Order: sequence, then structure tokens, then C-alpha cells
Amino acid sequence: MSAHGAGWGPAAAGPVVHDPTTLPVDDNVNAYTFCVELAGSPWFLQKGKMIAYYGAMEFNGVGHGRLDHLLRTSFHSPLHAGEWVVAEGQGKMLLADRAFDVNSYDLDDGNLTIRSGNLLAFQPSLALKQSIVPGFLTLIGTGRFVAASNGPVVFMEPPIRVDPQALVGWADCPSPCHHYDHGYLSGVLGGIRALTGIGGASGEEHQFDFTGAGTVLLQSSETLMPDQPTGEVPHQAGVPGGPSAPPTMGGPAGQGGLTGQLGNLQRRFGL
Repeated sequence: MSAHGAGWGPAAAGPVVHDPTTLPVDDNVNAYTFCVELAGSPWFLQKGKMIAYYGAMEFNGVGHGRLDHLLRTSFHSPLHAGEWVVAEGQGKMLLADRAFDVNSYDLDDGNLTIRSGNLLAFQPSLALKQSIVPGFLTLIGTGRFVAASNGPVVFMEPPIRVDPQALVGWADCPSPCHHYDHGYLSGVLGGIRALTGIGGASGEEHQFDFTGAGTVLLQSSETLMPDQPTGEVPHQAGVPGGPSAPPTMGGPAGQGGLTGQLGNLQRRFGL
């Protein structure tokens, strides 16, 4: 697996104004925005991650009748089908995710497992499958994908133990095991947290243990990207389609996809 560096230059005296001819082709516009060129070949795109586009494009939900051929070869995760669309047409499309770092990566006959919320887009030459690890998806094959992270991504070689909050994904190596230090296992409070998930656990008490050959992807932060329901209209004044009052905390609108469904199980597994 290889990563593509950012494609932006030194800061200019004033703002850089882009048009279709100056936007990069399948590269970063800046650290937080990525440009995908559609030239007859579709891309899978997570809802809510396209911020603008030039050209003639259309976006169809996964499961749309005429896209069945793509689903047979490229999309094998029914649990996440409602969160993805297929972008088709001609032009340049800008992707971003709430000002988090965004980069593209190449898989060459590879196998990469990544947090479902971090994956923004991928080429249909890759096959998306549902990982047995809750909250993660697996990409298999050869092609490019775009992912976000809370801080720049660093690449590490196993064997290594990783803070669960810093883990973005892993490539071409076995799934991790849970590792708890002796004090966490023997302490009363640690035992309660392990059984109930109450209070959580820090990376100093609980890690993911990676062994074997491969690459582990870490974000430069111990803070997970906050979950957000895909395609949600922002609860802001003046936004068409937005409700008049924001939802109460803990209500259904605050339960984003898989995270809301896992509940305590997710916290127990450190995800």
C-alpha cells in the first residue's frame, strides 16, 4: 500500500482561486480537501463528503437497479449500503470531512481494513467487504481510496501495540488482539470498566496488539473523529431542509449509523 503526498504548494500572498483547469487530478487541493476527476469511471462515495463539483455528474444510492453490476463486484457490506452512493459522469469532485486531514492511498493487490467513518471514497476496482471487527470495513484488490483522519497518518510496522483511539486501520496483516496491562486486569475499577464499558480505558491500560507482516495506520491524535449521521442536514439557521430546533442530546438524531447501534458493546471493545 502506498500513500500519496499532498499536492499543494507554499502559501501565496492571497487566496488561490481555482477553476476546473487549475484543480489537481486525483490529488489534494490542500490538507483538508481532495479532488477526484470523474472521466467515465464511477467512484463509490460516502454520503455527505462531497462539498462541490464541476461538470455533469449524478449520484445514485447503492442498490439502484442499473448499478447492480457494480454491487456484484465492488460492494459487499449491506450494513453500510445506506451510507454510500455511486458518483458518475464527467468533471472534478471535491471531497472533505469537517476539516479533518484527507489523503488518498493506493492498494496494489492488497487488503486493508479501515474504520468505516474514516473511509470517504474508493474506486470500484476495489471490493468493499464488511469486517468481522465492529466498526471497520475491508478493501481488497488494486485501486485508490480516499480517507480522513484526525491529524496526519503515520505508518507503523508490526509487532506493535496501538492505542485504540489512534487506530485508523491496518493493511496486509492479521486483525489485532486486545491487550490489557496487569494493573488494568487486577484493579477493581479496571475490572468494572472491562465488564461494563463505564469510564472507558486509556491507551496506557488497553491496546490493540498487532503481530505478523503488514502495515498499521495511526492518526496523530488520541481523539476519534466524532460520529455524524451520514447525509444529515446541519441544524443551522438558514440551511434549507434543516429543522427549526436542534435535537436533544442523546436523541435518535445523535445516533450515527453503526456507532449508535453498538452502544455498550462498542465501548467494551474500545471502538
